[in-house]
Amino acid sequence: MAGDSARSSRSFAIILIVHLAVLVLWQVAVDAFHVPKFILPSPLATVQTLGTTGYAWGANTLVTAIEILGGFALGAFVGVALAVIFSWAPLLSLVLLPLFVTLNMIPKVALGPLFIVWFSYGIVPNILIAFSICFFPILLTTARGLREVEPDLLDLVKSLRGSRWTLFRKIQLPGSLPYVFSGMKVGAILAVAGAIVGEFIASERGLGYLMIQVQSSLDTPAMVMAVVLLTLLGVALYGLVLALERMFVVGDARQT
Repeated sequence: MAGDSARSSRSFAIILIVHLAVLVLWQVAVDAFHVPKFILPSPLATVQTLGTTGYAWGANTLVTAIEILGGFALGAFVGVALAVIFSWAPLLSLVLLPLFVTLNMIPKVALGPLFIVWFSYGIVPNILIAFSICFFPILLTTARGLREVEPDLLDLVKSLRGSRWTLFRKIQLPGSLPYVFSGMKVGAILAVAGAIVGEFIASERGLGYLMIQVQSSLDTPAMVMAVVLLTLLGVALYGLVLALERMFVVGDARQT
């Protein structure tokens, strides 16, 4: 236990040092080569844009965070639920899964204008775009995890006359958790992209909307700051998934 904690602390320290080194190198390079601010602002110039009150950084970041989290949560719920249903109803999986594959091939940018026509402007269409991008990897990986049951364990449950619910609760679900969280990690990344796609197409609030607004005035520091905040939102969501994985997967492995 202590060894795992020490390794985690050491890994975190290395990651933090690497990121700080990149920021320092970025600042030194911009200052040394006198790069114009509108081409590549320094980290200090980027952070200074947070003091610009007209950009409403807090409100726009909150809107984008709601879109990302809402799309991801909806995608995780629907993806896992459908995977469970498909594992219990193979015929339904045979009928619907190819349809979901086909629908997933539709460019999500093309769906944006349709979502706006159907649901108008606002947070809801952006949540739906984020959902449409992130739910499919969760569905596929969870369905694969539920299918990969060890034959010996399956025969054991059947010999003990265990019910389908017992098989699911005792074997399929615990065995599929690594697959579920693998899909959720990918979904967390895609949810950020989906929310920004929606804000780029048509939105009245959010970091993507703000980037479109400042682009016309070549306020590159503000655009970079928006990208940084988007990255932080994505890292926070990814870290949440990692924490849940550590709690449910690694924790269960230690108990066994």
